Amino acid sequence: MSSILRLLPALLGAAIIGPVSAMAPATPPAAESPPPKAFFEALRAADLRLATIGYRLTSANVALCDRRQPQLGMPIHALNQYGTDARPNAMAVFGFETLIGVEAVVPGGPAARAGIAAGDSIVALGDRKLPAIGAAQGTETPADRDAAEAIVAALPTGRPVSVMLLRGGKPLTVAVPAEPGCRSRFEILLGSGLGASADGAVVQIGERFFEGYSDAEIAVVVAHELAHNILRHRDRLDAAKVSRGLTAELGRNGRLIRQTEDEADRLGVYLLANAGYDPRSAPQFWRTKGGDVDGGLFRSRTHASSKSRATVLDALVAEIGANPDRPVVPTSLLASRDQPLR
Repeated sequence: MSSILRLLPALLGAAIIGPVSAMAPATPPAAESPPPKAFFEALRAADLRLATIGYRLTSANVALCDRRQPQLGMPIHALNQYGTDARPNAMAVFGFETLIGVEAVVPGGPAARAGIAAGDSIVALGDRKLPAIGAAQGTETPADRDAAEAIVAALPTGRPVSVMLLRGGKPLTVAVPAEPGCRSRFEILLGSGLGASADGAVVQIGERFFEGYSDAEIAVVVAHELAHNILRHRDRLDAAKVSRGLTAELGRNGRLIRQTEDEADRLGVYLLANAGYDPRSAPQFWRTKGGDVDGGLFRSRTHASSKSRATVLDALVAEIGANPDRPVVPTSLLASRDQPLR
């Protein structure tokens, strides 16, 4: 899988967006061949790894989140997220009897327990009918996938979600015993290397994490970005009129961004522990992989050094380890999300 994943940006180019991905690299040469079937299998495997980590973190930490949604445990995608040349192979691997399909199913998750399988096509979510296969036009867009995700996010938590499917041409309706979880979804950001970001609703991490990093290491990065969403950092930085451009490292801008990064580091350790990951994996990650991720000596000064991050988190890990309760709810840290940045 690693060799395929290293080719993701080149194979996809600007026109093909992965099922839970977004990207904007340079347009590939016109003569480039469409991605082979093996590419889509590798992409599904990577997306499933991320979806499993995201499901585990969001469902285990619902007590820490005041913005919630049903978590189904199944990454979905749309045929028109892929370029027209890529669609025949995408259909061969993923099925797509309708415009929206189930890319993968998290083992043991709600969708799996309801009998949903990878390759099922979605006709309706709740009482909302989704577009038919004929809606896939030439232009590549994630809009239809995003609209389907928005339907799920708006459904009430704590009750089953009705999902109408097509499987091999046969209709099937199931009730998914969705679990309440933090409101966030997770995407692989193609062409971004080891980058990661959060915008309040979506967590994106670069495709290179799926080459040589373990799931436990990826979870450290995902938990940090999820913490940004839970603490509403994007909205609070915008409200404080903090620049994230050329002056991001200067004065008040740098101080407030650094504050949000430190908070996300701390909350991320709680998220890991509550989800059953070893919280020691966070300081260990920054000691062993931090320089690769943050640029080492060339890191942005809006982030603490990897060594400093590891030292601070060591103390927090010891504190969490002394508390046998799960979930551990850091009340004072969560209270900050309702306060302006100053």
